[in-house]
Formats: sequence, C-alpha cells, structure tokens
Amino acid sequence: MEWQLVIDCREPSRLVAFWAEALRYRPQPPPDGQPTWRDWYLSVGVPAEELGEGDCADRLEDPAGAGPRIWFQPVPEAKTIKNRLHIDLKVGGGRGVPVAERRLRVDAEVARLTALGARVLGAMDDPENGYYSAQLADPEGNEFCVV
Repeated sequence: MEWQLVIDCREPSRLVAFWAEALRYRPQPPPDGQPTWRDWYLSVGVPAEELGEGDCADRLEDPAGAGPRIWFQPVPEAKTIKNRLHIDLKVGGGRGVPVAERRLRVDAEVARLTALGARVLGAMDDPENGYYSAQLADPEGNEFCVV
C-alpha cells in the first residue's frame, strides 16, 4: 500500500517551500511528463480558474524514498483550531542521549526552522524526567514539534 500525508492550506507554494527545507524533502515532479503541475492539473480537467497563478507545485517527496509523500491541498478557509494530527521532527537523539545534549540539538533545529518562517509556540522542559521538546507552527499556523 502507498500513502501520503495531506495538509489543507491556503497557499501550497508557501508551505512546499517551508516544508521542503524543514524536512529536507524536494518538490515532487509532475506526472506523465508534464512540464508543470499546472499543466498536469489542466490535462486532467481541473478548470484554470481553480488553479490560481504559478506552476501549482503542491507536493513533496523524500529524496531517499523512505518517508511519505506530502500533498498541500488548497482549501478556501484559513486554519482556525488546533491540529488533531501533527509532525514530530526527531533531532535530539532519543533518551539514550543526555538531556543537555538533546536540548542543544533541539534548540539548533528550532533556530534553523524559525529562520525559515516557523514560529515558536512553547517548550516542554522537564529535566527531572529527561524530556525536552519545542512546539512550533509553520507559516500557516500548523503545529509541529521538535524533539
């Protein structure tokens, strides 16, 4: 079985740019030898007025082929409530790594992601239980964690 993660959003190109860098993914090439996603959408009958401007690149893939594809599905409404599903970016190394080192790794990744347009929402700092993570939001407000 093949599967992909679908994220509803207002501006797919904005999230494609952010998440490609955040996840070290790449934009997925359009299918069937089409030069752009816009051309592909038109070829399958999507009306031009639904596509907006640009090449309509709205999908990512893992260059190593290990992770799921991600489709940023355009929707008319803005995000209004907390996600019911979120992504954890695991950069700390797990509980086998001392919490002080995990904190350094997480904080470095948070700095990289905020430079890309993420916003810090908070942190979970519980050294007595060996836990540290940060909660962020992507450019459209979708929450995710760095652990």
